Order: sequence, then structure tokens, then C-alpha cells
Amino acid sequence: MKIAVLISGGVDSAVAVHTLLEQGHDLHLFYIRIGLDNGEGDCSAEEDIEMCGYIARKYNLPFDVVSLHKEYWENVMEYALNAVRDGLTPNPDIMCNRMIKFGFFEERWGKEFDLTATGHYATTVMRDGKKWLGTAVDPVKDQTDFLARITYKQLEHIIFPIGDIPKSRVREIAVETKMPNAYRKDSQGICFLGKIDYNDFIRRHLGEKPGAIVELETGRKIGTHRGYWFHTIGQRKGLGLSGGPWYVVKKNIRDNVIYVSNGYDTEKQYGKNIHINEMHFISGRPWADDVDTVDVTFKNRHTPEFFKAKLHRINEDEYLLQSERKVQGIAPGQFGVIYSPDSKICYGSGIITGQNFTSKNFG
Repeated sequence: MKIAVLISGGVDSAVAVHTLLEQGHDLHLFYIRIGLDNGEGDCSAEEDIEMCGYIARKYNLPFDVVSLHKEYWENVMEYALNAVRDGLTPNPDIMCNRMIKFGFFEERWGKEFDLTATGHYATTVMRDGKKWLGTAVDPVKDQTDFLARITYKQLEHIIFPIGDIPKSRVREIAVETKMPNAYRKDSQGICFLGKIDYNDFIRRHLGEKPGAIVELETGRKIGTHRGYWFHTIGQRKGLGLSGGPWYVVKKNIRDNVIYVSNGYDTEKQYGKNIHINEMHFISGRPWADDVDTVDVTFKNRHTPEFFKAKLHRINEDEYLLQSERKVQGIAPGQFGVIYSPDSKICYGSGIITGQNFTSKNFG
């Protein structure tokens, strides 16, 4: 097959290239270039591109650097900044995958190929004649939660060559094949932000707005923050408070107040009922139209842990997740990612609007 491979300069996409070549495919490598928000180039990107060029030369493959700078800042970072400004907790990586990697890239370059491949830790599964997004064999590295907003049309054109390989084996393959990035550290930042510190990025765009940090139970002011947009529900680090641990449990956007609660086991940071809207099923609803309550597993953040729950349909877009166990740090704006009961298939995702939503129909 003729496959477009999105590479990043990291070990995962490099091993994806090697794996596809071993399978006999015809590859063309692409690096998506995104500059900094000030319009200048990113020095970390230059290092990535140099590494990608080495991989291309190693295997004698065509390699192009393509720019989606304008599209990225208009569609991904504007979404993130607007969400943060509204007091929500965005996930730029989810939007980047849908809008940039499998959106604009596909429309302009990927459509010329049989498939597009990435180094994501995910798989695809065929069931009943339909393609589904499957979880990776390595639960710690699984990235299906970052892919839970892609469309079925996008999924049909995607392949994940290393999704069925444990990360440890990926590193071994890189060493065995003498990859120059075999020992390179995994990237940790937001999609395409490179080495930019997240708080510095937010400060540059939204500035600072000092406000009170208040203990929820007593109403006592115990500190000052630099702006509610630097904090999210469930956050513990970066509050600058003594006598902790302290957790952010609530935000008052209008008055710029952050509410915190003390202790590792404070009930204020947990909840079981999670209300989500804008529900999106990648391959369509996996159960009959007349079924309104099903067993699922889910995640509300990037973690190897899945929570068992009942998923109740309220209407076409709104759902209620009732978790069997208490969930920490439920933050509006996050994505609730829905999986099959055995956690093998990622059904899709919805946007969390709040917790402890109750209804007489659901208990």
C-alpha cells in the first residue's frame, strides 16, 4: 500500500516507519510544521525536522515538511484559550488530532495515499463489517483518549503500526535498528507546543488577574492566585499553600475565586455522577437505538486506569455517566472518553459539563 506517515522526530513514529517497511508498504514521510504563537520558528522543531530527515535518508524515503501553522492556531489554540478563559479545562491534543493531523493534513496531502499512519499507541478493530478504534496493547502508553474525537471517515483512513507493540519493545527495535533517536525522551507538552511552558503560554495570552484562594468548608481566605485560568478542578500542585495537601474543588469565574479543600481524601474532590454533552460516537452508537442505558468503562483524563460505569442517554447529545467508584478531579471542559465494558474498544467521547448531576430517572 501507498502510505503517508506522519513523523515527529520521536522514537515511536520512527519505529512505525520501520514496521511498515518490513510489511512491504510504499511510504512517504511528512512532518507537520507549526510555528510559535508569535509567528517565529520553534528551535525544538528544527531539531525534530533534522531527526526526521535522518530517518528518511536511512530508509531512502521521500520526506516533506508541511505547514499548518495558521490552521493550528485558528482551530486548536483558539479553542484552548477560549475554554480556559471560560474557566473550563480544554484538551488541545484531542482537537489537534481531529482538526490538524487527520483533518487539514488529510484534506490536502493524506487523501493522495491509501492510508495515513502515525506513531500513536492505538489499534483498529474490524467488527460486523465496521472499523472501530481499539486500545493499545500497552495500557500505560495507550493514546485512544487523545483520538476519541476523530470521525469515522478519518478512522477508515488511519493505521497505527505500533499499537500492538509494548513501549519497551519499541525501544528495543529502535536500538536494534540503530535509530538515532532510540534513547530520545518522549515529548510531554501539549501537541506542537514543543518546549513552551503551558503556564507561560497562558500568561502571554490571558495575562494575570490576582484573586483569592478560599477554603471551601470555612470560607476563609488562605492565599492568592494569579488568575483562575491557571488552575483546574482536582489540581494539587502549584497553589503555593502550606499545610497541605490542598486540592482545587471549585472555581467562581465571575469573582475570580479559587476554592480549595484540604487532605488527600477530601470528599469535595470526588464524584460519581458525570454529566456530558456533545456526545460523539466514532463508529456510530454501538448498541440498538432503543437502548438508553448500557455498561461501559471510561476515562476523564490521560491515565492507564479505566472506570466502570453505567451510561444513560438523556437525549441525542446529552448523557450521564454513573461511575461505580468515586472519580477524582472532574473538571468541566474535560472529555469523558467512553469504552466498551472490556476496555478494548473506544466508542467516542463527550464534553464534561459538571458532576453530581442527578435525575429521578437515574437515581
